[in-house]
Amino acid sequence: MQLNVFIYLSAICFMIILPGFQIEGLLRRCYQCRSRGELGSCKDPFTYNATDVDHEPGLAAIPCASGWCGKVIEGGGTYAIDDYDLAIQRMCVQRGPDDNMDRCADTIYNYKKVYMCFCQGDLCNSAPSATKTSHMLLQLLMPISLFFGFQHWF
Repeated sequence: MQLNVFIYLSAICFMIILPGFQIEGLLRRCYQCRSRGELGSCKDPFTYNATDVDHEPGLAAIPCASGWCGKVIEGGGTYAIDDYDLAIQRMCVQRGPDDNMDRCADTIYNYKKVYMCFCQGDLCNSAPSATKTSHMLLQLLMPISLFFGFQHWF
């Protein structure tokens, strides 16, 4: 009985993690677009996925050699009356942070103060990716499956 549970949970873990490794390892693309105010399809909330790229003008999924994607939010500060000055740009960046950690922070970009986010992975500069979610789920399920598997042997 416990061996069956171990096999079942292990199979679920592998089905979840293998597509994640494939996406993270082989495909490194970033969304590329720019929106200002209500114009354009790059604004938040970003509701597009990889299948929408061919049908949405101004939106592209470009190969990214560095593997690091970025999102820059310019303007629209705390004193802004509306979102007219707000510009959002998604792109591939030449390199990520020195510590290789995904993050968002205020910074200077093209001589302007902006809010910039860095992430590493396929099309990660949109909404939170399913790959990151699957890795978190794997981290939760793997100890449980190992516990049941080892219980069977002892």
